[in-house]
Amino acid sequence: MRQDKEIQPNVLWAGRLEEKPEAEAFTFQASIAVDRRMFREDIAGSRAHAAMLGRQGIIPPETAQKLDTELERIAEELESGKLAVDRGAEDIHSFIEGVLTERLGDMGRTVHAGRSRNDQVALDFRLYLKKAVSGLCGELRDCIAVLLDQGEKHAASIMPGYTHLQRAQPVSLGHHLAAWCAGLCRDLGRFHDALTRLDECPLGSGALAGSGLSLDRGAVAEALGFTRPTLNSMDSVADRDFALELASCCAITATHLSRFCEDIVIWASEEFKFIDLAESWSTGSSIMPQKKNPDFAELIRGKSGRVTGNLVCLLTVLKGLPYAYGKDLQEDKEALFDSLDTVNSCLRMFRGMTASARFNTGRMEAACIGGFLEATDAAEYLVRKGLPFRKAHEVSALLVRDCINAGQRCISDRTLPELQSRSELFAADVYRALSPAACVAARKLPGGPAPEEVLRQIGEMRRLIAS
Repeated sequence: MRQDKEIQPNVLWAGRLEEKPEAEAFTFQASIAVDRRMFREDIAGSRAHAAMLGRQGIIPPETAQKLDTELERIAEELESGKLAVDRGAEDIHSFIEGVLTERLGDMGRTVHAGRSRNDQVALDFRLYLKKAVSGLCGELRDCIAVLLDQGEKHAASIMPGYTHLQRAQPVSLGHHLAAWCAGLCRDLGRFHDALTRLDECPLGSGALAGSGLSLDRGAVAEALGFTRPTLNSMDSVADRDFALELASCCAITATHLSRFCEDIVIWASEEFKFIDLAESWSTGSSIMPQKKNPDFAELIRGKSGRVTGNLVCLLTVLKGLPYAYGKDLQEDKEALFDSLDTVNSCLRMFRGMTASARFNTGRMEAACIGGFLEATDAAEYLVRKGLPFRKAHEVSALLVRDCINAGQRCISDRTLPELQSRSELFAADVYRALSPAACVAARKLPGGPAPEEVLRQIGEMRRLIAS
């Protein structure tokens, strides 16, 4: 297969093969469309590598200096738009080296001494992810902060808590929003943990066996801001655990957002009417004039499937690979970049949507009347009076049955004599104890929905995201 002549000079492996892939086949195996976003990292890696080659006497110091100057100029031109990435190049590495060689001749060809594209791409990927994930963590913190603001405002706003999507016990809106934040705080911790394991420099590992040249891997790692060089050269080019871990972090975060948006979609329905989304965060219907749809929440919920799919894609790519470099690994970036981009945009959309939302707290509190959300509190009332819990549970269940048979909506609708017919331990103070606000206020244990406890949780999470 003969390749178009204009493509041939761009490949770094041109010497071995007399025949090159045709244009369509070349494009199929090229990665420039995906990895061109890593041009800054590729140039940073080349500058650090060239400087080390000069210090080690592998290339003349003046050559190292000229390489650095020209690489800096290329970076500036790419940033300004004076130089555009050639979409016909094989990848960002060959494009930048090609420009360097075009400008400096044989001097440009010295930059790759002691380096393979295998360790070069692993370096660029890690450098890019260090910056990208730090930015995503910032989006996470901003999203958590908005939810905490809403939670603080509604620490005492009573609403039903649900299990099995059935009304369970009274909580507060602040408690519910704090629950969302607790999940996002764990996500933040996972991304930070992943960054810690990512923080190793693979440059100097070569194709898999390092180099016979006197490279200084430690100096390059330090110059590029890594904690240390990677431990094993073969693992350095075979490893994509960091990509898997970040794809997993993204999938978990997207799943959290999907679950939160499921709550919002339900709350926005006519049947619930717990939340009123701003018109700017809603859409209408092309046929039904009255509709106000929670499309942003639905899209965030839907996009979680893509992010989960990207994780499965990476796991599948890796599971059958021999433990060194294979071209299959080129598929790592497209999946992970898409996950990072998607989660970033979902966090921004979710933050804007929830910051502008209005909550119908009156309707939420009214929903606590009926459905016997106070049944557990009635049992605990009896426990405090000395009745064993299992007996107290039975008494409360019988009271619920009595209410249903009598067409009553809550235990407090029973008269005191009717309550005492089930247990003589009931007294007049039971009515005060079974109000939704009292049920919430009584739950002051760490993690509970009592307003002061919710505010404590919010304060703790504010300190966490600040650190």
